[in-house]
Formats: sequence, structure tokens, C-alpha cells
Amino acid sequence: MSTEEVLGLHTSLSNWDRWGSDDQLGGLNLVTAEVTASAAATVRSGRTVSCARPLPTRPALDNPVPVAHHMTSTATEGHGADYFAIAPHGFATSHIDALCHIFHEGRLYNDYPAEKVTAHGAEELGIQHLRLGIVTRGVLLDVPATRGVEALEPGEPIFPEDLDAAESAAGVNVGSGDALLVRTGRWAWRRAHGAWDPTTSLAGLDASCLPWLHDRDVALLGGDGVSDVVPSRVDRVALPIHSVAIVAMGIH
Repeated sequence: MSTEEVLGLHTSLSNWDRWGSDDQLGGLNLVTAEVTASAAATVRSGRTVSCARPLPTRPALDNPVPVAHHMTSTATEGHGADYFAIAPHGFATSHIDALCHIFHEGRLYNDYPAEKVTAHGAEELGIQHLRLGIVTRGVLLDVPATRGVEALEPGEPIFPEDLDAAESAAGVNVGSGDALLVRTGRWAWRRAHGAWDPTTSLAGLDASCLPWLHDRDVALLGGDGVSDVVPSRVDRVALPIHSVAIVAMGIH
């Protein structure tokens, strides 16, 4: 997509005021009580599956700011206690982006000014609004499996037709209120080839997937990379998925 087309998506895909001028949740408004109950009704085995990775305490090309873990009490003190220091945003630590994370032309989601993010924290759209948790249907679309490979190569884009094909292969349809998880096979690639600098190349969604996400009313977007393909393939827009999905659409 061209720069002008992507920038236009901030208007054509906008959810500003969709849930009121003071909205703090964005797409998570789509996770209604009915959606949660419907998701719970699909449970068969009761097995839980974590999306978290181990806290990365060792520095690497893809982990320049490793987690600091220090024991503050051990057997010597008579009990166990520890301390963590984490810079969660990046490429190595599992995290969820609050809606105050990304700015576009000085604005946050729902037209809040960027100045609402202060040195003392975010006055609007902070992650604390998710304190009750998110209980909805999670849909995993495994793009490498659909393409018949173990992993996508760094920098390889995912297009809407790939999402359609992965849906068909999984026998599911992504719908309103779903948490969409898109697998690129990044960690399989890392195991085979070693660490690399993901700021230069990383598989992920092409900007052309944004209307697809909007049409499906996805409530939450996740994956094993940063959702965006790197480089973005859009001149002067480094992370279009981040920019449009978070700021315009209100998708965490």
C-alpha cells in the first residue's frame, strides 16, 4: 500500500466515538458478557495454554535490554523473595500494548491528546483498564502451516489472503470480539538460525490486513512477533499495524 493509502486508513477505519467520547477500552468493548459466555461454552478439555514466553534475562541481538532478576531473600534470610526490572516493549518480552502506547499526529485513540501520557504515567487509556482481565474466544491462525513451511522468513509479509487461507485450514471464522493470534514461526526460525536484529527484518502483517481486521471486528491482536512486518513496505510509516490498529481502531 502507498503512504497515502495507509494514512487514509486512520479515517476510514476509525473507531473514535464508536463507544463514546470518554471510551478507554477500544475494541475490548466488543467482548460483551454474551461474547464471553459464548466463548466459555466452546471449552472442551479445560486445558490452559499460556501465550507467555520465559522472561528473557540474557542479552541478545533481539533482546538488547534484558530483564534484570535479583534475589532479595534466600535461605540465608529464611524466605524466598525476588525483584524484577523489565522494559516490556520490544521484541523479546511477552506484553500487551495499552492504547496510550502509540501516537499519530499528536493524538491517541479516541482523539485524546498525546500530552495525556506524562512523566508520571498515562492519564487516559492506561493498561489498568484491563485489570478485570479479558475472557473471550482466542483464534490462532498459523500462517506457516498453511503455507507448508515451518516458519516465515524474517521480513516476509502476511496478506489478507493468507489470513483467509489459515482460517479455512483451521475451520474457523474470525468474528466480533475475538482475540486473534497470528503465528509467523519466529521462534522456530530463531532456533534453527540463531538470533538476529528484528528491527531490520521480522515477519508480520502487511498494512493491507488492516481493513480485514476492521471488517472482522477483532477485539485484540497478538502474535509471536510485533504484528507488523519489518520493514513495513510503506514509505515513511514504520509500523502501520501498530499505528492504525491502536490509534484509529482501538485494538490492544
